[in-house]
Amino acid sequence: MVVEAKVCGLTRADDAALAVASGASYLGVIFAGGPRVIDVDRARAIVDAAGGVPVLGVFGMESARTILTVVRSAGLTGAQLHGSHGPEVGRELVDAGTMVWHVARFSDAPTLHREIDRIGAGHEPILVEPRVAGGGGQGVALPLHLAVAARAAVRRRRLVLAGGLNAGNVAEAIRLVAPDIVDVSSGVEMAPGIKDPIRLVAFLEAVRDARPAA
Repeated sequence: MVVEAKVCGLTRADDAALAVASGASYLGVIFAGGPRVIDVDRARAIVDAAGGVPVLGVFGMESARTILTVVRSAGLTGAQLHGSHGPEVGRELVDAGTMVWHVARFSDAPTLHREIDRIGAGHEPILVEPRVAGGGGQGVALPLHLAVAARAAVRRRRLVLAGGLNAGNVAEAIRLVAPDIVDVSSGVEMAPGIKDPIRLVAFLEAVRDARPAA
């Protein structure tokens, strides 16, 4: 099983180009707020630098109509839904031809299962990350026993593991959790939104070489 990698929180086209050249399968740009938020014009430049690699926009509680407007204006491939949306928003986006990743944020097993129930049935990937004040991108790792529980709860859907990953811990996370995709942002940065080339390349090399336990 080959695990794919997504580099999120991009703010510069050069960082996007390096991520793609180093093996990233997905890129992410943020519209939901925080220190990495960008506008449509900068997102479009990152899409251009991606050279066809899918770029997802990270959204909060925007409506499906607003999300679609941004996706189309920036040329994004899809949307990563960090708000407490029900399944109907995801369905509307998918029906409009947009890739969707749902996000489940939790701090224990009961909240994990509530989040899975909120997202509902479907085939779209589910990104799991720890529930922390201020949202993701803070370098806080999801405890691996909860990540393993999420792998079981997600079942046949693709699992995206996020939160506190870096070149030093991603191989162990892949070995234990067996995610389909790993998502990194702060773990490859020198400052919020500014990727460190050495950390970025090292992370993607570590993902390339890692394998889940048999």
